Amino acid sequence: MPWWSWVLIWCGLVLGLIAVLSWCAVVLYRKALGTLRAVEALSDQISALDHDQTHPAATFTPAVFADSAELRENVEQRRVERTRRRQLRRDALIVRGKLMRNVR
Repeated sequence: MPWWSWVLIWCGLVLGLIAVLSWCAVVLYRKALGTLRAVEALSDQISALDHDQTHPAATFTPAVFADSAELRENVEQRRVERTRRRQLRRDALIVRGKLMRNVR
């Protein structure tokens, strides 16, 4: 083989290597941006939790002295709130899943 064919082969290999490395850099950059967005959302959630803790806790009252209808109403209210929180969490997971799938 003539010497110039080796030069062409090595130039092709080097250009291929540069292309693969630049493609990997772009993919890593996009994933890093997605991670930063997720961290930002997490910090917003943490700050929201910090605001929730500023409210004073309710005083303890034994259930023995409470009205049974009131207790049932409290249980039902907690069940509704729990269902709502679960639905919000599920919706957020779905949105985040859709967003992370489009990062590529």
